Amino acid sequence: MKITMKKLLSELNKDLEWEYAAAIQYVQHAATINGAQFDSIQKELLIHAQEEMQHAVMLSEQIDYLGGTPTVDVEKRELSSNSLEMLKQDLKGEENAIARYKERIGQAESLKEYGLRRVLEDILIQEEEHKRDIANALSK
Repeated sequence: MKITMKKLLSELNKDLEWEYAAAIQYVQHAATINGAQFDSIQKELLIHAQEEMQHAVMLSEQIDYLGGTPTVDVEKRELSSNSLEMLKQDLKGEENAIARYKERIGQAESLKEYGLRRVLEDILIQEEEHKRDIANALSK
């Protein structure tokens, strides 16, 4: 399907909803995760939360610049009382983000929105770092 600016803006707003959700989920998980083996990742989750909010700001600026209105809706968050399950939920979220941003980069490219593409690439790099951090914590 050929991408239109309207469809791209809709997808970017959906990405924004996921960024809000990720930030909230990371804050909640960092506060409730427990066990000595999770001490270092707990601190990392708070950093991830801040980075996800920065992604939300970056997306909002791009959506506005491209003529859209940034959403205030939030995608679904996942809860668990099990620390290992929390990390698995966070990993799944990062994998979703990586897939979405790879798709979005191609869409920006096809519309010759090279500035947007660059912003999305920067976000993708951080999402891939988040995935590595969580995968490392899960492999211990």
